[in-house]
Amino acid sequence: MFIFTMDTIPNGHYYVFNAGATLSRGVNRAVATFLSATLAFGAHHLAVLSGEESEPVFSGLFVFLKAGMVTFARFFPRMKERYDYGLLIFILTFCLISVSGYRDDEVLDMVYSRISTIVIGGLTAVIVCVGICPVWAGDDLSKLVAANIEKLGVFLEGFGVEVFRLSGEGESRKAASLQGFESIIDTITEEESLANFARWEPDHGPFRIRLPWKQYLKIGSLTRECACRIESLNGYLSMGFKYTPPEIGGKIQELSTKKSTESGKALKELALAIRTTTAPSSAGIYIIKSKNATENIKSLFNSTLSKDTPPQEIVPATTVISLLVDVVSCTEKIAESVYVLASLARFKSEEHQPERPKSPDEEAPKHSIISISHQVITVE
Repeated sequence: MFIFTMDTIPNGHYYVFNAGATLSRGVNRAVATFLSATLAFGAHHLAVLSGEESEPVFSGLFVFLKAGMVTFARFFPRMKERYDYGLLIFILTFCLISVSGYRDDEVLDMVYSRISTIVIGGLTAVIVCVGICPVWAGDDLSKLVAANIEKLGVFLEGFGVEVFRLSGEGESRKAASLQGFESIIDTITEEESLANFARWEPDHGPFRIRLPWKQYLKIGSLTRECACRIESLNGYLSMGFKYTPPEIGGKIQELSTKKSTESGKALKELALAIRTTTAPSSAGIYIIKSKNATENIKSLFNSTLSKDTPPQEIVPATTVISLLVDVVSCTEKIAESVYVLASLARFKSEEHQPERPKSPDEEAPKHSIISISHQVITVE
């Protein structure tokens, strides 16, 4: 019986070793086994009552109906997210007991053997993965979200030095240390799985029951959004300042470097706050400096643009700066979400904590760099 179960279940279900996954799948497996065993025994009894000739027909009909209904239930997103493993075990156990009951009359022995195997295996897994050597899904989720934010911070800190290249200095290039942000986009499935497993875990360290795991997912979503904007930004870097005059491009590079550096420092501060479960202490200051640099860039464009400026000199650079402004706006949204998480999860506070920065929707600048990029230029 145990060999049949091990061979039938996909291998991936047996190599998740964190405590949340053990509790989640253990409960799913136990409940599904008890329910399916009870229903399978009842279905076998009804099939036997129908007569010897009709017994295989009714047994096959019950298997088809139960497997079909449960398989259909697996298509619902919420059911698949939380109970997919239990539904799979339900189908396997029901079919196993029903078919075995038709081949021989030892249905009760089959049910007893199946339930005993599940109870012994489940208790062993819980004792090892929760009591002896626990690996917490909540801790892994916190580290993953913090690592992704830190990757963005490292990228933005080195953006002006490593990536911005004026036309006189050659083509733009990507440093190897700045390409790590691309892996952030592929972490959505891992984050959702860890958040689902973390809901099952008991209190451990700074992580409590009913912790706002959805807020971690929101921060992860904003981080991936920022990474996508950075990926779009990289597509324009090679041509962004190719035709821009050096005197204008130099000022833009200086201000953009300052803005991206301050945003990078803010993101690294936020990542540290999530990793140490401590309320951010100086992220708001870096974001304010980044906003000031944005206003300076806007003033620079307003002072340098003129009707006589050729479009090929200003439009590519304006596009790059507009995308950079979008990236900085994403950092503000991430900061707002981290402050909300710190409040909901009751992160440890420091004595002197700056005022929480307002969200981009609450404090939007009156003028945007995008309006500059859409300025109408008449070419004679």
